Amino acid sequence: MGPYKRVLLKLSGESLAGAGRVGIDRTTLHQMADALKRVHQMGITLGVVVGGGNIYRGLRGASEGMDRAAADYMGMLATIINATALQDCLEQRQVDTRLLTAIRVEAVAEPYIRRRALRHLERGRIVILAGGTGNPFFTTDTAAALRAAELQMDVVLKATRVDGVYSADPEKEPSATLFDSISYKDVLGKRLRVMDWPAVSLCMENAIPIVVFNMEKEENLVRLLKGDKIGTTVKEGD
Repeated sequence: MGPYKRVLLKLSGESLAGAGRVGIDRTTLHQMADALKRVHQMGITLGVVVGGGNIYRGLRGASEGMDRAAADYMGMLATIINATALQDCLEQRQVDTRLLTAIRVEAVAEPYIRRRALRHLERGRIVILAGGTGNPFFTTDTAAALRAAELQMDVVLKATRVDGVYSADPEKEPSATLFDSISYKDVLGKRLRVMDWPAVSLCMENAIPIVVFNMEKEENLVRLLKGDKIGTTVKEGD
């Protein structure tokens, strides 16, 4: 067993879309559910924050002239669609889950209440967290950092399509350097694209490490949680 016993996994909406980057790809969703089931079977306490960018991005709507708050609420609703799909896929595998959302939609999910979420985690359920923070102008990255702090998580795992944190965008600059580890302050100072800055700052204030890793490589999540060196760890500097 690796060093982390209580884990907050941040999944982008795009990670559910597969190669198309739009909508929900069933093959990708099932692969993700298989990986989460294996983590659950390892006895790790697991919360999952889901994004909605494969369906709708609030920032894009705002850039096209929509009121920013209204666009962000649409993005939060998109996260609930993704979270419902993930919950269904996990329950098809007999994994006990609870879906909690910061936006009240009682016909679909429980409202997010911190003590209720903690109780579900104590009972060994995977807790899927949707609706962002429930407020416009905050990303699901910030929601992940906030929930990690509230739910006393050991780490935030940021699932991406690259192998970790680079000195530049590796898709644009093939010579970019992959960091093994880096401090919160360097991430903020170098303006590296890890999570948005409020999320990194919140993790820094609460001493919650962030591990950025490539979840498109099927074994990476399980290997990481078994203790293998995967991705880049963002933590307090030496």
